[in-house]
Amino acid sequence: MEYSKEFLQSLYVTMVRIRTFEKKAEELFLQGKLPGFIHLYIGEEAIAAGAMVNLRRDDYITSTHRGHGHMIAKGADIKKMMAELYGKETGYCKGKGGSMHIADLSIGVLGANGEVAGGLPIAAGAGMAIKLQKKDNVVVSFFGDGASNRGAFHEALNWCSIYKLPVIFLNENNQFASTERVQETTSVANIADRAIGYNIPGVSIDGNDVIAVYETVKAAVERARSGGGPTLIEAKTYRIKGHFVGDPTLYRQEQEVEEHWANEPIGRFEKRLKELGMLGEEEKKNIWELAKKEVEEAVKFAEESPYPAPEEALTDLFVDDTGYDY
Repeated sequence: MEYSKEFLQSLYVTMVRIRTFEKKAEELFLQGKLPGFIHLYIGEEAIAAGAMVNLRRDDYITSTHRGHGHMIAKGADIKKMMAELYGKETGYCKGKGGSMHIADLSIGVLGANGEVAGGLPIAAGAGMAIKLQKKDNVVVSFFGDGASNRGAFHEALNWCSIYKLPVIFLNENNQFASTERVQETTSVANIADRAIGYNIPGVSIDGNDVIAVYETVKAAVERARSGGGPTLIEAKTYRIKGHFVGDPTLYRQEQEVEEHWANEPIGRFEKRLKELGMLGEEEKKNIWELAKKEVEEAVKFAEESPYPAPEEALTDLFVDDTGYDY
């Protein structure tokens, strides 16, 4: 299938924006400027970029503790994201959620989640709501290989299959669940093979190929919108960075990481675009410089923003049930 230069460059721009944001987040954390933990999406950008371009603004996603890329690709405000990483009042969750719990309901982001597999039942619930309301929205639920071994994964797939809910389960198999290799924790060679147990389609793809991701998710979204039910997609990639920033990664050799750097998605797609005559050196330079400027402006916004007031520490943490008759 042939694609326009504008479309292909838009995918490249999204991946560059994610990479630039993540590199800055890593730098800031190592400088001691960000509290909590940071889990980087570097090397997995093709999955978020390729998937999200198929979605409307009113479609939903559930994210993970490694969710910055999902947020950016769905259209989140990078300034609010950075402010949240800083723990500032102007952040998406007023500085109380941090890196692992950013949400933006206005663009359908039902929340990143520090709980492994925590987003899967939320996605099933959103899918059920869509069906009951007779709408044509879809939900994409991102999760890692480790999450596929949790009960919530199996429960969510079973429920969505029974009711043919419009949910795309998008597994980002980056080969590691924290410090354990997928081969040591998972009973199947391909996580997509588990789809057969729930009578839904399952497909395994190269998660570093943004076009393969785009085309596979496109088919799954079309199926979901037309009432065909859920799909399980396994996007195989590699977690180039450690589980978190500062992880000593004693469980693998540096040579292995270097080998996978040669297959990282941005460099691969860049080469492809150049071969097609769709990305010149000047265009490439401008794209990276614009992303860097955008992220630097976000850092400035975050650093100049106030921290939440101490007396507001417990606000927004509990449902206000005033006026409800139980």
